[in-house]
Amino acid sequence: MTERAVAPPEASEEGIFSRKYAAATATFAAVMFLTGFAALAVVPTLPTAAQGLDGVSLYPLVAGSFVAASLLGGVLGGSWADRAGASRPLAAGVALSVATLLISATSTTIWQLAAGRFLDGVSAGLVAVAINTAIAHDYPDRLRPRALSLMSTCWIIPSLAGPPLAGLVSAWWSWRAVFFGLAALTLLPALAVVVVLRGRARQSKAVPSQDKAPRPALMVALAVSLGAALAQYGVSGWDARHLLCAAGGFALLVAYAPRLLPSGTWSAARGLPATVLLRGLSSGAFFTLEAFVPLFLDTVRHVPAAVTGLAFTGAAVAWAASSWVQGHLLDHWPRHRLVVVGSVILAAAVAIAAAGTLPTMPALTAASALVVAAVGMGLVAPALTLLSLSHSPPGLRGQASSAMQTNQNLGQITIMALSSALFAGLGTGSSGLGGYAAAFGLLLVPSVLAALLAVRARGS
Repeated sequence: MTERAVAPPEASEEGIFSRKYAAATATFAAVMFLTGFAALAVVPTLPTAAQGLDGVSLYPLVAGSFVAASLLGGVLGGSWADRAGASRPLAAGVALSVATLLISATSTTIWQLAAGRFLDGVSAGLVAVAINTAIAHDYPDRLRPRALSLMSTCWIIPSLAGPPLAGLVSAWWSWRAVFFGLAALTLLPALAVVVVLRGRARQSKAVPSQDKAPRPALMVALAVSLGAALAQYGVSGWDARHLLCAAGGFALLVAYAPRLLPSGTWSAARGLPATVLLRGLSSGAFFTLEAFVPLFLDTVRHVPAAVTGLAFTGAAVAWAASSWVQGHLLDHWPRHRLVVVGSVILAAAVAIAAAGTLPTMPALTAASALVVAAVGMGLVAPALTLLSLSHSPPGLRGQASSAMQTNQNLGQITIMALSSALFAGLGTGSSGLGGYAAAFGLLLVPSVLAALLAVRARGS
């Protein structure tokens, strides 16, 4: 009778909350919760803040500076994580997030508010890239989907509670109280996270890589961030100044963005380049849909803001639930197949939104598209993150995470700009239905492309 080899119990039973991984899991979850709460809660207060600072005309700059700066933060975080490990950029990002809230809270001009949002974007870029790199370093392959699923789940409470609470505080008290309150609420937890991360930094070092790929220069990252900010501001109007800014911004992006991405990204070369491209396509389609649907519901269908808010809540829950499913029930599926399924669901959501512009359709048809799209992104986003890590040697995972973050933001900027230009160029007409239908229809292109190209990102 042959004796069967039995795996040690701890090897088969270890999970992300087991003794070995509990400290890392709790630390990363706390960071994501704090980041999500700070990021989502301040958004409803920005228009009020811009009005209070007599800077409504520069509101597009304030709103767009966060995304533009996260490009810079992602590049800095990826390079730093590869050199010194993920703990240091993660601790720096958490500490910077508290400082940015205080800068915004004490704003006396619209430019100071924009600077606060810019630094907040740098912080968010540092945190996002560092956490992905840390998960790749600290967890085995079988636990990474569950760890990423938990990171998505950590955004549920911030998405449910953050915006309405911030809106109430801003209405009953002051928009400054929102920033001051968030800084006070996050200060002690942030300090605790920094202390824990510093302890982890002494125990873990960066993994040296045999690949000596050149790291992007800081000036290149600054040029891309400036180009993103100019492009976002430029597409908000059609006068000579806006067109000049848009042209200059896109020129900077075309000239410098390829230096921050793997060679062959925009031609969908197999492996990491295709994975990075897919992140830009899917994120651009989703977040453009998320921007246009509320505008459509408010200006054309006259849906109450509270109802629109419920759609966002449903989308947040759907994203987290879908992410949990891919991490727990579909963890044996090839990741590129999840990208195909998620992209098809995203395309279906875009079609639902376009159908919602038909006068005969119920007013809330377009709102349901947000929830459906979130289901698709809950599958696509973590699957692409795992694919990017599998395509990268240990010492270059920070750089890969940086490239993913960079192209995510580039995809948002580019697809949003194209949809906005199409929407404005066609004119809104008496009802505005034609412009919205065209803007939604355009989003079918990146969604379908992502489904078709997913096989090129197949893991080894």
